[in-house]
Amino acid sequence: MLISTDSDKPAWIHAAAAAAFLLASAPNVALMAQGLDAEGAIDAIVGSDINTGEEAVTADEERIVAAIEQTAENAAEVRKRFSIDRVDIVFLPDFGDEETAVDAKMAEFETEIGELRNEIQGSAIFYHAVNSHRILVTDVIAMEFGDDNVATIFVAGREPGTGLE
Repeated sequence: MLISTDSDKPAWIHAAAAAAFLLASAPNVALMAQGLDAEGAIDAIVGSDINTGEEAVTADEERIVAAIEQTAENAAEVRKRFSIDRVDIVFLPDFGDEETAVDAKMAEFETEIGELRNEIQGSAIFYHAVNSHRILVTDVIAMEFGDDNVATIFVAGREPGTGLE
């Protein structure tokens, strides 16, 4: 007569049995995840007011240049934020029309601006703030954080929906 003990069984059998049990007991786990197409999903993720407007580059050139100079710090801040009260998106319709200090500063901080764009793309809050307004992340030129948990994103081009973009 052959008697089997636990020490006779290979160790992987226990792991395989546990994996089979988990797969059988939770077949619809993926269905429980909230998709971004679900009604209200983006609002739940963003959870903040989003204001948009347009202004000329020259109207706030010093502020935009200062934001570009702070790009590395702001990229790190994007990574840290898990909530924000308000996002202001400022469209710059005349960006690139003439040579400004903003253009020169962007060339100087090209690598940092690329990192900022990557951080925005990886952030549910900020990515969906720009994406919900049909903004390409590649059009973001600068970002700043202000008091009272407010972020401002500067975007090259016109505001979508104006018919002039």
